[in-house]
Amino acid sequence: MPRIQIGSWASGLVDWLRDNVAWLFDFITYVLNGFYNAVHVVLAAPAPLVLAGILAILAWWLRGLPAALLTFLGFALIDSIEQWNETVSSLSLVLVACIITVAVAIPLGILAARSRAVGGVLRPVLDLMQTMPAMVYLIPGILFFGLGVVPGIVATIVFSMPPAVRMTELGIRQVDEELVEAAEAFGTPPRRTLFRVQLPLALPTIMAGINQVIMLALSMVVIAGMVGGGGLGGSVYNSLSSVDVKLGAEAGLSVVILAVYLDRMTGALNQRVSPLGRRALAKAQAALGGMKFLYWKPATSLATVGVVVLALVAGGMSVFGKDSADKGAAASDGGGRSISLGYVNWDEGRATTFLWKEILEQRGFKPKVQALDAGPLFAGQARGDIDVQSNAWLPTTHAEYWKKYQDKLEDLGTWYDKTSLEIAVPSYMKDIKTLDDLKGKGGELGGRITGIEPGAGEMKILKDKVLKAYGLEDEYKVQESSTSSMLTELDRAIHDKKPIAVTLWSPHWAYNKYDLTKLKDPKGAFGSGDSLHMLGRKGFSKDEPQVAGWMKNFHLDEEQLTSLENEVTKAGVGHEQDGVRAWLKKNPGLVDKLAPSAHADYAKGKDAGKAPNIGYPAWDEGIATTYLWKNVLEKRGYKPNIRNLDVGPMWTGLSTGQIDVETDGWLPVAQKQYWDKYQNDLVDVGAWYDKTSLEIAVPSYVKGVKTLDDLREHKDEFKGKIIGIEPGTGQMKRLKEVVAPEYGLTDFDVTEAGTSAMLAELERAYAKKEPVAVVLWSPHWAYSKYDLTKLADPKGTWGANNQIKTIANKSFPEKFPEFNGWLKNWKMSPEELGSLEQAIQDAGKGHEDQGAEKWIDAHPGIVDKMAPVK
Repeated sequence: MPRIQIGSWASGLVDWLRDNVAWLFDFITYVLNGFYNAVHVVLAAPAPLVLAGILAILAWWLRGLPAALLTFLGFALIDSIEQWNETVSSLSLVLVACIITVAVAIPLGILAARSRAVGGVLRPVLDLMQTMPAMVYLIPGILFFGLGVVPGIVATIVFSMPPAVRMTELGIRQVDEELVEAAEAFGTPPRRTLFRVQLPLALPTIMAGINQVIMLALSMVVIAGMVGGGGLGGSVYNSLSSVDVKLGAEAGLSVVILAVYLDRMTGALNQRVSPLGRRALAKAQAALGGMKFLYWKPATSLATVGVVVLALVAGGMSVFGKDSADKGAAASDGGGRSISLGYVNWDEGRATTFLWKEILEQRGFKPKVQALDAGPLFAGQARGDIDVQSNAWLPTTHAEYWKKYQDKLEDLGTWYDKTSLEIAVPSYMKDIKTLDDLKGKGGELGGRITGIEPGAGEMKILKDKVLKAYGLEDEYKVQESSTSSMLTELDRAIHDKKPIAVTLWSPHWAYNKYDLTKLKDPKGAFGSGDSLHMLGRKGFSKDEPQVAGWMKNFHLDEEQLTSLENEVTKAGVGHEQDGVRAWLKKNPGLVDKLAPSAHADYAKGKDAGKAPNIGYPAWDEGIATTYLWKNVLEKRGYKPNIRNLDVGPMWTGLSTGQIDVETDGWLPVAQKQYWDKYQNDLVDVGAWYDKTSLEIAVPSYVKGVKTLDDLREHKDEFKGKIIGIEPGTGQMKRLKEVVAPEYGLTDFDVTEAGTSAMLAELERAYAKKEPVAVVLWSPHWAYSKYDLTKLADPKGTWGANNQIKTIANKSFPEKFPEFNGWLKNWKMSPEELGSLEQAIQDAGKGHEDQGAEKWIDAHPGIVDKMAPVK
């Protein structure tokens, strides 16, 4: 039989949908996230016991006093075992998924009941939805919606919808046809027949379907924990991947309590809303005799009052119970910003992730951590759902993922080197020292090598290369499990002195705990070893330059890493940060070394308190450097005042002393006329940037225009227009008086709308691929954003290259001697100036201060370099 490429077709369809319908998935993600967040905020707001009381009142209203007491005790138990937040998250996810499922399923069930054609079409679709393995839905969920609650909600909706559709259809079809015919005989319209006859009688069956939806949704929510859905699913996944019996028992018990509550309450709700249910309930209560008081249920109005009172109590506790823990967050490095950290549940990944969680919290960030398998982690990071991961093993172990996603990731550098992948055996297995020695020992080892997660690169290398290189593929089977399962099996085997071979790597604390032999790899099948890398999503360094800078300088040696792993392992799952804190106490000062705060107390300058007046033109380098110096001076205790002025008024202000200093003097050419006019009242503090140039530029798609002579010859193509800047600039004066006459460009219309207007016109023309000639200069960020051609000036009409200088009033050195000294020694490289301008551009108009602050954060030590204080 020829192979039918169903998998390839499915993959192609998913790729096509992801590439062409991304807008729809983004919209769905936005809506579902908003819905989930709204529900979660409501449920998470009350104190645990207050919400437990509200749920108990609902149980009392639906089932009676015993159910209320058991509800309160059950949820109080969840709180006591520290699974409350996870339970609330899971309950929120279930409610959102079930509301959407029921809203879609019941109308579909009604349509199927009223039309056999619709029912026939829906039936195979529902079969597919219900019988497809639940975890399969998570694969397209990750690709379409990323990590988090949204793929979990979508997968839950798809998986749990069939029972509601089927039971709705069944309930309506089972309504006695004679009753329907009687209604029709009396002239009842079809819609009233549906709502007054069929639906009330079908309600018990429909409610049974809704009950099944809730149960299936809860089971799927647990599975969704594998893709960052959080909640109890995350706890179950963590307990499984770490073989943590304690966490597994507690999370499992919480799932049971939540499932029983939802099951019993939805079942009882049927008795409240269905006429048949109320009749059956009345008969059951009549048979109770003297025990009726136990099953007395408050009236709806009384139950509502109880819920409202507890909700008001919860609201009051929320308002008056707030502390000032977040005060000053805006003044910290992080300012309360969120950063998501993902990790594969390997020891070095878990340890370093929680180390960075602690560091970021101390620096004012709000980090979130998620444990994921390697595949979802890399895919989620490529989508931008995860900001950073710390345990990428490159170039070998995670080579497959790096090759697939490297254009959407940033390598923040190596923090640990000299790793190795290997197979290890207990040292009491005396005759096995190399991988060659495994040959013929399959019987002794049960023909099995105990492996780790199936998505790990080491497992792929072992199966595809190592076993074949040593001829072991027919003798051994690699048992896929998890790192924790492998370690548990290793511990059990060593305890019983039994033979075992496991996949391991170095560094690993297992080599300290057990006496193991690393099997030598004389053929080098495992490769030369990996380095541990910090990876960021694409754009992370730009968004969080300070954090990226910390992580690029992050390094741990073997002793530090293994001791950190040991402390985290001892603390246990759910208490990893306690282990990190214990380790940091033994390593004082390490947080300040790994993440030097940009908001440390800066030493004050000798002239702290003085208020220099700084002027600047609306040119990119002038704006950028002025706001940079404003930030630096404020850190040194100065109180600078800055003013944006046109070039002419600014030079006049400098000469009269109304402006003390400016950093954007283009000399000796561009602003020569101002220098010649006012130089007796000014002082040249010094050049901070060299090798500038003035020019006219055109887009590179305009062919045949390379020089100013070519521009004249292509006048019609440019509609006889050159887009200029501010009319008062020296460059515009020189263009009109020298450049244009020399090259015969005097009949060109030179616009004078300003730099911003010139850049806007350039962007518009570039987007439409239209010819445009603009007045520009170097350095300028436009050359990075657009592919432009600087028109050559063979006659040298633009004059010699300028330097960018700091120009001050002649009294400036005496009034501000310290600041004057700093400016004399100040220099900027093209890279520094370009990145500073970009940071200011990214921050946007009105937020230049924040852009400069962000750039300073990304350049630790820059304040001391620019403005040294002894």
